[in-house]
Amino acid sequence: MATAFSATKFTQPLPLNTTSSRSHEKHTLFDPLKTTASFLGSTRKLRFNSVPKFNQINSHRRSAIVAVSEAVKEKKLKSTSNLLITKEEGLELYEDMVLGRYFEDMCAQMYYRGKMFGFVHLYNGQEAVSTGFIKLLKKEDSVVSTYRDHVHALSKGVSARAVMSELFGKATGCCRGQGGSMHMFSKEHNVLGGFAFIGEGIPVATGAAFTSRYKRDVLKQNCDDVTLAFFGDGTCNNGQFFECLNMAALWKLPIVFVVENNLWAIGMSHLRATSDPAIWKKGPAFGMPGVHVDGMDVLKVREVAKEAIRRARSGEGPTLVECETYRFRGHSLADPDELRDPAEKAHYAARDPITSLKKYLIENKLASEAELKAIEKKIDEVLEDAVEFADGSPHPPRSQLLENVFADPKGFGIGPDGQYRCEDPKFTEGTAHV
Repeated sequence: MATAFSATKFTQPLPLNTTSSRSHEKHTLFDPLKTTASFLGSTRKLRFNSVPKFNQINSHRRSAIVAVSEAVKEKKLKSTSNLLITKEEGLELYEDMVLGRYFEDMCAQMYYRGKMFGFVHLYNGQEAVSTGFIKLLKKEDSVVSTYRDHVHALSKGVSARAVMSELFGKATGCCRGQGGSMHMFSKEHNVLGGFAFIGEGIPVATGAAFTSRYKRDVLKQNCDDVTLAFFGDGTCNNGQFFECLNMAALWKLPIVFVVENNLWAIGMSHLRATSDPAIWKKGPAFGMPGVHVDGMDVLKVREVAKEAIRRARSGEGPTLVECETYRFRGHSLADPDELRDPAEKAHYAARDPITSLKKYLIENKLASEAELKAIEKKIDEVLEDAVEFADGSPHPPRSQLLENVFADPKGFGIGPDGQYRCEDPKFTEGTAHV
């Protein structure tokens, strides 16, 4: 495969004890500092003792981020093909990214119109990560998300109707209206949930990856299913993250840990919250490759994802991929977003991943302006239909209140007459006899 990984194979890190009996063996450390692929790996240590200005952040990060055109030049040197993708792949990527962006924009409209309640966290600006990874998966592969989960579900194939209805709290939603914005789930599409608290989903994803290996090695089933665990930069300081990296490396689980490093928590800069902001370095510490990639460029993300998924599917174990991206909106729709430097926001807005892909497709004659406009019109119609469907769908019945709460609701949830106790008006008043 002629990718950026042709020059730098994913390999295990150097052993800590170099004086052991194994010290004479040759080990190749995956070192992005030595790779010829300029968009992989941090290029210097990032340490700040005070609040960094945007120009400081950018000066330290700039050499690790290059434009699509530069990635294309690298690709041409390593491959007989002049293009990174086919026309069909390009149109699929563009449609998926536009679906994610337009869906989130519609969510903002519906939220401010009072159609959605609670906290709603949008994904605008990060579409290259979801699309770059998830569109390479099989239906049987699993995805575990965070509270910023709408677009992950859409990329995996959950319909816009089902996701929008869930946001509206309707019975036709993918969780029948019981999950809401932060808890997208679809058994059919192997979307194993969005999780409201950071770090919650990583053990679930690790368990799913363990299931794949157990089916293959113990039950002798033909199973090569892969799991993707998406999470943010703040999660990488949590205990579950380290415990699951260790477990996944120890058992060589088929999982890819995808860090969507958008540089900010609610209002805390990643550079102020982490002793060493280079998250990818934590992979080799546990015996797995660590990779840093430009998360604003779907073509680069896709190339990294191909190799990471291939490793997992072929039994070579886990990979930690840090995608440096940026959210264009506030932390949630309740966030006025007044803490980030306007220059920083403008810089990343100018690197819009959808605009970059559109330019690439047109310049390389993979698609015309008319074809891309047709995709955008199609997505507009899909979302209008999703909103109309969600708005007209019924609310969950009262009888659903105790479902998915008790394994056997009889005795508490269901009375002697077989009726749901929550149908009794006295139940919700707290005066029913139980």
